[in-house]
Amino acid sequence: MGKILAANGLAVITGGGPGIMEAANRGAYEIGAPSIGFNITLPKEQEPNPYTTPELTFQFHYFAMRKMHLAMRANALVVFPGGFGTLDELFEILTLVQTGKAPHVPIVLVDKDYWSRVIDFDMLCEEEMVSRSDCDLFHYAENADEAWAVIAAHGLRANLPDSGKPR
Repeated sequence: MGKILAANGLAVITGGGPGIMEAANRGAYEIGAPSIGFNITLPKEQEPNPYTTPELTFQFHYFAMRKMHLAMRANALVVFPGGFGTLDELFEILTLVQTGKAPHVPIVLVDKDYWSRVIDFDMLCEEEMVSRSDCDLFHYAENADEAWAVIAAHGLRANLPDSGKPR
């Protein structure tokens, strides 16, 4: 995903940690594009991964500040399967977009089977906890190419400099 975003001139911003975050930063790194890491200080884990651009790697102490910076800068959100932190960040952005506190951005949940088992959005609608239109705030994709198609459909292509390399 990081390689696709960077190749299309978009910034890659992750939590800067291991796993899928590292994979996204590595994708940008492999094509020579910078990528940003918003790392969080945790007692037993989460060192910045080696693929974030050093001068664009930030260490946060508080989750709230980290999420605020992620939310302020997001032109799209691609969410891969994850745990509590991933759910927290997903619901933060969904709530901000739903309430009009943040502009509408494409939100893509990768791996529909996973997300359908973790969050029963249909039940939330049936119980009238959210409206049916709230489920239009996000899209499902099965892989990075499908996620990119959703983002590109929203017109999020950066203008590339003459060199053809991402900014």
